[in-house]
Amino acid sequence: MKRRLFKYITILLFASLTLPTAVIAQDSLATSTDSLQVAATAVVEKVAAEEAPATLDSGNTAWMIVATVLVLMMTVPGLALFYGGLVRQKNVLSIIMQCLFITGVISILWIAFGYSWVFGTSFMESDSALGAIIGGWDKVFLCSLTLDTLTAGNIPEILFALFQCMFAVITPALIIGAFAERIKFSGYVVFIILWSIIVYNPMAHWVWGGGWLQEMGAIDFAGGTVVHINAGISALVMALMLGRRKGYRTIGHPFTPHNIPFVFIGTALLWLGWFGFNAGSGLAADGLAANAFLVTHLATCVAAVAWMSLEWFLYKKPTIVGFCTGAVAGLVAITPAAGTADVPGAFAIGGISALVCFFMVAYVKPKLKYDDSLDAFGVHGVGGIVGSILTGVFATQAITGPEGVQGALYGDWNQLWIQVVATGASVVYSAALTFILFFIVNKTIGLRVSKEEEAVGLDISQHGEYAYSENE
Repeated sequence: MKRRLFKYITILLFASLTLPTAVIAQDSLATSTDSLQVAATAVVEKVAAEEAPATLDSGNTAWMIVATVLVLMMTVPGLALFYGGLVRQKNVLSIIMQCLFITGVISILWIAFGYSWVFGTSFMESDSALGAIIGGWDKVFLCSLTLDTLTAGNIPEILFALFQCMFAVITPALIIGAFAERIKFSGYVVFIILWSIIVYNPMAHWVWGGGWLQEMGAIDFAGGTVVHINAGISALVMALMLGRRKGYRTIGHPFTPHNIPFVFIGTALLWLGWFGFNAGSGLAADGLAANAFLVTHLATCVAAVAWMSLEWFLYKKPTIVGFCTGAVAGLVAITPAAGTADVPGAFAIGGISALVCFFMVAYVKPKLKYDDSLDAFGVHGVGGIVGSILTGVFATQAITGPEGVQGALYGDWNQLWIQVVATGASVVYSAALTFILFFIVNKTIGLRVSKEEEAVGLDISQHGEYAYSENE
């Protein structure tokens, strides 16, 4: 009896020890099977994704349509009103006409061959040396693009081409501020067309289209070098070579803006449009766009308040024109860094740009006595240089990601050096080509109006129109 009882107890103990082990082994086997199934599913999905054609992202596409409209609004009516309000009453229509002309003709040239020169790939794919300078002829008149051709962000490439068209439009329009009130319209037409083809298109390819500056690793999220340094340096060359306006700094009083409410409205439209300019440059409705939106607004506010504060402290009066000018300086400086800077970087870039640009406009320009009529160089050129270099300081992987670029503040001094080289290259190329184009156009067609035409005003002498009725 005892022997049988011992036998039963032994069987029970053995069962109690082995049963959990068997259950655990079964669960492990099931888990392993599930893991294998998950891995196999992931592989199948990856292969399917690689084989399946990209599909249009309607959210990104909708946002980019809005961003394109916003950037167009920066030129007409934004810049036209901003610059138009700053000039004298007899020249406001000339500013508006120059902005309208640029919008029309540059858009045509861009679609015809400008987009292909910047973002084409035929020269690079054929290993031609020209690939470092311009893209090619494969996208002339957008002939190789269809409704289903998608680009980064899974948006239609024809929409990307139109978005970039607005950058090609506003860049030469910025130069207007340097030679306002004294340029012949016929000479202006030829110069602007040549400048857009020979200066803007190659530089845009260098930085955005796969050219040598992009290959070097230069950061220009939305146009610090391509747009603002390019236009600002050309503006300085034009101002110096064209000469000062009749009576500038010799008649005992400055040339005051004729319509400050226009300046305010133009600034407001530029500020609003700049969100499409910067936040749209990521080509997606995502966190990067949100950050670009945030830092753009923040840097602008910091720069505007800093400029106003300087003016108030030094001259005892805060002015609307000063606040608006500071806001534009902040917008310019944050542009190249909008995709890499965080909130502290935006604070710093906004503040530094206001200080440097204010110094250039309030002290350097009067000291050197060059007539940059509406401070195109002092704000866009200098602001672009400040922003481009500071991008190499404040770029952070908190925005660019764990494998992204970072600036000198975070240990990567090489990125700062790359930004300095890109900035220097932009300055030299823009200055040299603008000088050559000015010389050619001035010798063949002429660029400056006569003293009589300048005295009566460009509105009537160049366009035969008055902005305001004579009895007002």
